[in-house]
Amino acid sequence: MEEILFTKMHGTGNDYVYINCLDVTPSRIPQLAIDMSRPHTGIGADGIILILPSDKADFKMRIFNADGSEALMCGNGSRCVGKYVWDHRLTESSDITLETLSGIKRLHLHTGAGGTVSSVTVDMGTPSTLCRDIPVNHKGQNMIDCPVQTSSGEMRLTAISMGNPHGVIFTECIDSLNLPSIGRELETHPMWPDRANIEFAQVISPNEIIMRVWERGSGETMACGTGACATAVAAAITGRCGRDVTVHLRGGDLQITHAPDGRILMTGEAATVFEGRYFHKTK
Repeated sequence: MEEILFTKMHGTGNDYVYINCLDVTPSRIPQLAIDMSRPHTGIGADGIILILPSDKADFKMRIFNADGSEALMCGNGSRCVGKYVWDHRLTESSDITLETLSGIKRLHLHTGAGGTVSSVTVDMGTPSTLCRDIPVNHKGQNMIDCPVQTSSGEMRLTAISMGNPHGVIFTECIDSLNLPSIGRELETHPMWPDRANIEFAQVISPNEIIMRVWERGSGETMACGTGACATAVAAAITGRCGRDVTVHLRGGDLQITHAPDGRILMTGEAATVFEGRYFHKTK
């Protein structure tokens, strides 16, 4: 058995198990993600996040979904990494860089009571609507508000990359969606070479959006940082909202700012739930 020290954290309800791998990395990581993420026989989470050394940034993160697949980026997860390294005194700087599979992200840490981090602003970089960047199989250069046939009828989808692929659909009845059915169907739609995260959004004002998310590899989650950013971008480019919006998710709120130079800034909470030891079979 392999003994693994872990910290359970969440960013706006998007919960992961965090493992400090600055000195030692566990074995059989995809299977570890599956086992730790199970709600009854494991810890219960959307996946695991490894905090690693980096030769390009202050730290590096690797994200493994609940099904064992590796994700490119997680905005909520990156905020929790920022809180982890500050609260565990692994850094003395409130501005850190974080290496991810979708590039280096810059984090600004906001401390609260007791000197621990309460929220984090992440520079999420510049989004792309180019089909080749996302990637998505579509005839045009962009896929913006385009009709897609589903088992629930035609839906209009906007494809965006936030370092990982997203499909955003605006709806007037977000609470009535059968998300396990339509989310899984759209995640695995043939238009996506590598599957995609699917967001359903309801605009309630020019600067407020309600959103539900189906994350590839994890299913419906309480929140998705890159998904909130993609939704805010989709709302802006389709004329539904302005460049600064609050996205209301089931796990809480995220503030999304579309900077003049095109970068997306995301601010939200980061919280520690509990710490413990996990015993994992190595064979």
